[in-house]
Amino acid sequence: MISTNEFKTGHTIMFEGNIYQIIEFLHVKPGKGAAFVRSKLRNLRTGAVVDHTFNAGTKVERAQIDKTIMQYLYASGDQHVFMNTETYEQLDIPAAQIKHELNFIYEGMEVQVMFYNGVEILGLSLPDKVVLEVADTVPGVRGDTKTNASKDAVMQTGLLVKVPMFIERGERIIVSTQDGSYVSREK
Repeated sequence: MISTNEFKTGHTIMFEGNIYQIIEFLHVKPGKGAAFVRSKLRNLRTGAVVDHTFNAGTKVERAQIDKTIMQYLYASGDQHVFMNTETYEQLDIPAAQIKHELNFIYEGMEVQVMFYNGVEILGLSLPDKVVLEVADTVPGVRGDTKTNASKDAVMQTGLLVKVPMFIERGERIIVSTQDGSYVSREK
C-alpha cells in the first residue's frame, strides 16, 4: 500500500480495479477543510487519462509492473513481434495496444515491454527521446533562415515531424516521444 502523500510521478497504482500510472499530482492545502491530492492518471490498459482527487493520506495499492528489455523484430499483419534478447522467446503485441509507440520504434530497436503480474502485457515503455532517421523531406531553400522556419520531415517509422530547414534526408535527429517534436540533431 502507498499513501497519497508518497505519490511520485511514474508510480503505478491499482485503483478502482484498474492499473494507473501517475502522470502528475499536486498536494493542495486549502485554508479551510482537509488537504487533498489532485492527480492525473493514465490507465495502462486503455491509455485513457483521467483526473482524480484523493483525500490526503488515503492509501491505495501499489501495482507491481515488471519491465523486460525486448527487441522489436517485425510487423505481422495487425500484430507486432518482439523477442526477449536473453531467452529468445517471441511475443506478439496487437497494434491497437501500442499505437502511439509505433511512431517511435523500428526493426531491431530494443524497448522495454511492461507486464503486470508477469503475465498481462500493458504495452511499451519508451525513453523520453529517441533517435530516428529522416526518410523524406524537401530540400531547404537558401535564404529561408530569417525566421524560425520549419518544414515537414517523414521519419523512418512514418512519423511526420516539423524540423528546421537545414535538416536533410538521411540525417539522424532526436525526437521527443511525448509529443513527437524535433529536439535536436544527433551529434
